Amino acid sequence: MSPLTKLTLTLSLTLGTTTTITSSHWVMAWIGLEINTLAMIPLISKSHHPRATEAATKYFLVQATASTLMLFSSMTNAWSSGQWDITQLTNPPSCILLTTAIAIKLGLTPFHFWFPEVLQGSSLITALLLSTAMKLPPITILLLTSHSLNPTLLTILAVMSIALGGWMGLNQTQTRKILAFSSISHLGWMTIIIVYNPKLTLLTFYLYTLMTASIFLSMNSINILKLSTLMTSWTKTPMLNAVLMLTLLSLAGLPPLTGFLPKWLIIQELTKQEMTTTATTISMLSLLGLFFYLRLAYCSTITLPPNSPNKMKQWSTKKPINTLTPVLTLLSLSLLPLSPMILTTT
Repeated sequence: MSPLTKLTLTLSLTLGTTTTITSSHWVMAWIGLEINTLAMIPLISKSHHPRATEAATKYFLVQATASTLMLFSSMTNAWSSGQWDITQLTNPPSCILLTTAIAIKLGLTPFHFWFPEVLQGSSLITALLLSTAMKLPPITILLLTSHSLNPTLLTILAVMSIALGGWMGLNQTQTRKILAFSSISHLGWMTIIIVYNPKLTLLTFYLYTLMTASIFLSMNSINILKLSTLMTSWTKTPMLNAVLMLTLLSLAGLPPLTGFLPKWLIIQELTKQEMTTTATTISMLSLLGLFFYLRLAYCSTITLPPNSPNKMKQWSTKKPINTLTPVLTLLSLSLLPLSPMILTTT
């Protein structure tokens, strides 16, 4: 892909995201989402591999369906209320349609089917964009309409996403699919609290983006696509592998790492809202995710696979380590002491 094409697609992604998160009119938000979709398709299919082409086709069909549902929801609401303002979502059927459309765009259960397959067919950097930057516009729309949405429906979708994200990640051997189910699980944590504390959802998304970017950039430096590669990568960059293990444990939500902060705050907020049963349920379901995070961490530094003595091992990396990786990793591990200051802002 030429530098001019990359620049055009990057500017299109920036324009689409900015248009959606700053718009107050439904049509402008829809236009921003469509710009993002059209800019992502060449990035997904740039390798010209059949799996990449299949992933791009799935992505286009799913996103087009979700955008159509969102536009239909806004038209129904405008028909009943005469308002095209995003914050004036008052028609109950429109609220349900919008929740469904955003759930499809985010990949929440039971509309998750496309997300792991699309990530598996993409490169690591494109998968990073799909897991982080492409989630911001739909989450922004949820934030703007959170006062109108049905809390029971969002809670059901969130609990199902946390359960499925942890359960389906147990038997995976491809790192991109594991991180896809990790993303589905974390989106469940964001969705369950969005009605009660939208700022906390945004904080969770920022910290999730920080940790996921660190993991994807580290894996891209070592070119890790499956667990068997991860098991032998310690010979290339032992220090990076050790830090990758800690970042994975942070993404799992273990104290005293940064990933513990959003889960702690969400459980605290749910308890304040007298949803102790829900908080207990999602805490127990997160142990499923913890299992495969621990397996990834174990594979990255602590164990070696059974290999024949004739197998060649690489002792140097082919790709340079991105300069953002150490900065993002440091933040992914050490932000928990800032929690008193963050608590005052949320």
